Amino acid sequence: MTDEELHKHIEGTVLEFFENGDIGEVIATLGDLPLARRKHKVLVVTIEAAMDHKPSHRELASRLISVLVEEEILAPEDMIKGFEAILDNLPETILDVPDAAAILGNFMARCVADDCLLVGTIHGFKESMSNEHAKAAVQAAEVMLVDKFGILRLNNVWGVGGGAQPVKALSRRIFMLLKEFLSSNDTVEAGRCLRELEVPHFHHELVYEAIVMALEAMQETTEDAMCRMLKALSNSCIITPDQMQRGFFRVFEDLPDICIDVPAAYSLLDRFVTRAQRFGFVSEEVVRQVPVR
Repeated sequence: MTDEELHKHIEGTVLEFFENGDIGEVIATLGDLPLARRKHKVLVVTIEAAMDHKPSHRELASRLISVLVEEEILAPEDMIKGFEAILDNLPETILDVPDAAAILGNFMARCVADDCLLVGTIHGFKESMSNEHAKAAVQAAEVMLVDKFGILRLNNVWGVGGGAQPVKALSRRIFMLLKEFLSSNDTVEAGRCLRELEVPHFHHELVYEAIVMALEAMQETTEDAMCRMLKALSNSCIITPDQMQRGFFRVFEDLPDICIDVPAAYSLLDRFVTRAQRFGFVSEEVVRQVPVR
């Protein structure tokens, strides 16, 4: 199959995906194509097609790329080769899509947020690109990636976040939010980032991850920081009592498994719940159900 024929096949598959949103169907179709060393073309065609479509289609494209990387259909070298090709094509693409450089910058930044691309790779593009449009795209991505909390907001880079995001992607962003909070101790910013994820039904995941992170750290300073954050999120009604309780109960259920990596998990959890009770953001029901070895 020639490069032109392959391009048409991939483009047809991507355009159909924009209509039905079926990632499984895309993966099945790609499996039947003779991609071999041409896998990077999947990235090229997906992004270039999305550039000429609505923001909702760009969001679908970002999610597709994330899954293709997660499923190891696109390797790191495919991502690099694909973005290099798109950057090289920008002078022509811009004739049809005037804001193509800015859109490409968004795609690159989103790929970093989705763990599909390294920040260092983007810096490397800047060194190797000769056309001004490519440099503008790379610079746009770099600006969005300077602020670590800003990276957390990139799930909304196309203006269509919320609960339709894959669970793994949401969990990863919540984990990043918590790590950044431990670095900054900024409860206000943590709350803003959590709200911007637009997944109130999934806030129990933040509670769960915060507690597990505190148990794994085995440090009272980390426990205190997590309690301060959860107390602030509770006081501002960002995390509801139901979501708070659900997060604690998930930890209780998983404690036997957590103990494999953290042998002292039972006593550490008891200490954490006592601290949380002192801060005043857990119910009596949670305190009563703390598991005992």
